[in-house]
Amino acid sequence: MKPYSENRKARHEYEFLETFEGGMVLSGPETKSIREGGATLNGAYVRLIRGELWLVGAQIRPYSKMANRDVYDPERSRKILVTAKELRRLTEKLDQKGLTLVPISFYPLRRRIKVSFALSRGKKAHDKRDSIKERDRMRHARRYDE
Repeated sequence: MKPYSENRKARHEYEFLETFEGGMVLSGPETKSIREGGATLNGAYVRLIRGELWLVGAQIRPYSKMANRDVYDPERSRKILVTAKELRRLTEKLDQKGLTLVPISFYPLRRRIKVSFALSRGKKAHDKRDSIKERDRMRHARRYDE
């Protein structure tokens, strides 16, 4: 299952504590646009608003064959659907200081498009440097193993 869109910068900026998945409320042209690679998660985040999860800041460009593009808002907030149990658990965890929800990717699951997001904590500068060193060390080890 290859993702339609990934938030690669999030792995560098945040430490993922726990990952979740949810469905999204999308219009038909938005679904088609995501499938043809028209979604960007850079700078997006997930917020809890009035007891519901919302994906804010994700850009889904207009579908290429869409007729009325002038009315379409590519950056509108989109509702994320999760179970009531998960929502209660997330609400409790988000009350802790320094935790946030960050979208990771859009991916297909049967005929649906799901969004995976993570409960995460922002990395400090020294943590980011450690991640880069570890990644370079692993790349070097792979290169000389082959």
